[in-house]
Amino acid sequence: MSIILNIETSSTNCSVSISEEGKLVDFVEQNFDQYSHSKSLHVFIDKLFKKTEIPLGDLTAVSISEGPGSYTGLRIGVSAAKGICFALNIPLIAIDTMYILARKIECSKGYIISAMDARRDEIYYSIFEFNNNKLPKRIVETDSLVLNSDSFHQFLKSSTVIYSPAPIDFPSKTYFLTSIIIAEVIIGGTVSIPSFNSGESEDGFTSSPLNPL
Repeated sequence: MSIILNIETSSTNCSVSISEEGKLVDFVEQNFDQYSHSKSLHVFIDKLFKKTEIPLGDLTAVSISEGPGSYTGLRIGVSAAKGICFALNIPLIAIDTMYILARKIECSKGYIISAMDARRDEIYYSIFEFNNNKLPKRIVETDSLVLNSDSFHQFLKSSTVIYSPAPIDFPSKTYFLTSIIIAEVIIGGTVSIPSFNSGESEDGFTSSPLNPL
């Protein structure tokens, strides 16, 4: 049986959840105006285990969002995850933030553009389309660009969804979904279980955030 603690700190939304066999057990989260993960993350983890009454020692893995995103937020999440993994001698699973965002969207055709504000009119983005298993397949690797009126024009001709965990001002004003306060990490339980079952894990000594802001 897999019991996984999922940690998401890549944006101003600090959230943690526990999943059992890929199904959500419970979560604690809050979206802050400013990054407050250093004060909140460990409090949220403690609150979560008290709510679920699951002993910390029963964890079989810890899953983290590895970025891109806020370097400070990601570093705090990775540090917390490493500490728990070292103490319990359990695997650390790192999941690409863009893929987690893409898993929140369901569509029958077109593309999903996962995007995060990288400041100074830039964004981090990655582009996906659904395959026959209704799972997002990455067709453009994570990269950054300066937004302009022509951004993603070749994809916006189809039924496209742009999703972001924080408001981004797209010059084209097209297909923009505003921020929704939702447990960023809930989907992490679904995403992390295949990695756990296949034995994928990170080196706790060398694991670090991707593409920090």
